[in-house]
Amino acid sequence: SGGPGPGTADGKSTGTRQTRAESLSEVLAELDDLIGLESVKQDVSTMVKVMQLVRQRTEAGLAAPPLSRHLVFAGNPGTGKTTVARLYSRVLAALGLLSRGHLIEADRASLVGEYVGHTAPKTTAVFKRALGGVLFIDEAYALTPAGQGNDYGREAIATLVKLMEDHRDDVVVIVAGYPDEMERFVDINPGLASRFTRTLMFDDYDGEELGRIVAFHAAQHEYELPQDTREALLGYFGALVRDDRFGNGRTARQIFQRMTERHAQRVVELVEPTTEDLVTLLPDDLPTVAVE
Repeated sequence: SGGPGPGTADGKSTGTRQTRAESLSEVLAELDDLIGLESVKQDVSTMVKVMQLVRQRTEAGLAAPPLSRHLVFAGNPGTGKTTVARLYSRVLAALGLLSRGHLIEADRASLVGEYVGHTAPKTTAVFKRALGGVLFIDEAYALTPAGQGNDYGREAIATLVKLMEDHRDDVVVIVAGYPDEMERFVDINPGLASRFTRTLMFDDYDGEELGRIVAFHAAQHEYELPQDTREALLGYFGALVRDDRFGNGRTARQIFQRMTERHAQRVVELVEPTTEDLVTLLPDDLPTVAVE
């Protein structure tokens, strides 16, 4: 979700340390290329150094420092949580800590059953698909709806906690969602609280970053944004109401799409449009109202 970056190739570990180190630098460069997310990049960089030290200490026969590979991603929609989870999985594979480095996405619907005895097998099946990689549970707090004591979601959590213990070297679990809700979620079960000791905060994008996301999509689709259009975008995002419908990176994508639609309506009326006409998005192409 949200944060754009270069395409994600599979970061598979080939075994030798030299190859692993090279692919690690590639994945970290890809993470670094993402727009915004400075504190997240810093946190991942720190964790990578700790993991490298863990391996060096283990090889030297020393006790390893405490290391929690499971993470909470707290942030609003469209702030790049899924994108970073996918990269994190590849980082762990490059470090030799996960065998595959793939990402399996899950939510309440894919984990919780409809009737008694249905939830544990359903959760287990999803979990097993994530072995060797990362299980990414979006809107994880939906597993424990506030005020509902008797809910199959609690069985899904109990199953997850046991599976995380049984397969602690084979899988990493990332739970994601709104910051306040995630705090409540982790506190609901002692097994969760002891396993999810580290939270990465995904901040909302500011106006300049949203403008850069639009520019990123424009470049991907061979459109050009002259300086006055970039300035108009900055003003547009500055004035945008950030209510429940504000989607961060998704909103930026929607704005870009609206701009291409308005551009098409304008250019199709021209008698003989030049190549410049076909590729240039003008301030006039910005929508006049916030995206619904």
